Amino acid sequence: MHPVRVSIPSFRSENSSVEKGYTVFKIDVLMNGRQHAVEKRYSEFHALHKMLKKTIKPPEIPSKHVRNWVPKVLEQRRHGLELYLQTIIMENEVLPKIFLDFLNIRHFPSVPKTESCGSFDTESLESSKLSHQPVMLFLRDPYLLPAGHGVFRPLAHNILKGFPFFSI
Repeated sequence: MHPVRVSIPSFRSENSSVEKGYTVFKIDVLMNGRQHAVEKRYSEFHALHKMLKKTIKPPEIPSKHVRNWVPKVLEQRRHGLELYLQTIIMENEVLPKIFLDFLNIRHFPSVPKTESCGSFDTESLESSKLSHQPVMLFLRDPYLLPAGHGVFRPLAHNILKGFPFFSI
């Protein structure tokens, strides 16, 4: 089961002087015990659907052409969009980045702060990978001897001579 859950509990109509009115759907996103909400228009769902078709086989999306001002139709669309998002989550073990971006999920999956670093269950294994950072810095290539040296020096000499706790 995915650590992501979504629901669309509500929608609201917006009227703009520049364009005709439109509907905004509120998406509640629950991930690893943290909840946030995003608001999306149907056109954003439609754009997501077109992009998802390039990488996965998404479920059917509710019809694009409806009477936006009829509350019963808008409720059916809300329910259909909620089912659409939930189906994508259920049918895909790895969620596409474009889908995570749509839901404003930046770090996926994240490890709750209370979880031990020693826990290696399947959910935290992927998220517990550390980012790699250099341990030491070389001022010159350790594989090359300085010019003019005819004497062979082992690689360890070049690496360790910069550390004060090693005596070479």
